[in-house]
Amino acid sequence: MLLLAVLGNLVWPFSAKANFNGELTVEIDGLKNKKGQVCISLFATSEGFPSDRGLQKQCSKITATPLDITFENLKAGNYAVAVFHDQNDDGTFNSNAFGIPEEGFGFSRNPEIRTSAPKFSEAAFLVAGPNTNIQIQLKYF
Repeated sequence: MLLLAVLGNLVWPFSAKANFNGELTVEIDGLKNKKGQVCISLFATSEGFPSDRGLQKQCSKITATPLDITFENLKAGNYAVAVFHDQNDDGTFNSNAFGIPEEGFGFSRNPEIRTSAPKFSEAAFLVAGPNTNIQIQLKYF
């Protein structure tokens, strides 16, 4: 009987995590101005990161700086976020003929940007509680 109680206590945390739904709040800082909107994509895997739509995408008018955007009902796990300041409100991340970004951008965990976007693993973070908060500092060239 004691063995069953111990095994039940070991299994319960794992089953509780399977039914877990958390909230992620992303604070976007470093906005150059309040023109346009901010678009943010949430990824649960490396597939398509960072340029595709991802698991969820939100665009929001800039009402304050820093700007907070929230994702709800997230299962526990690793996620990564890509964000850009869509200054001209066209819904796309604009770059010049040489591929240099013309709009501000950022990624979760604020990895150093060299010659290309970071890998999913460089931007990944864990959502494991009811409320997770991260901060992204936008970069402009």
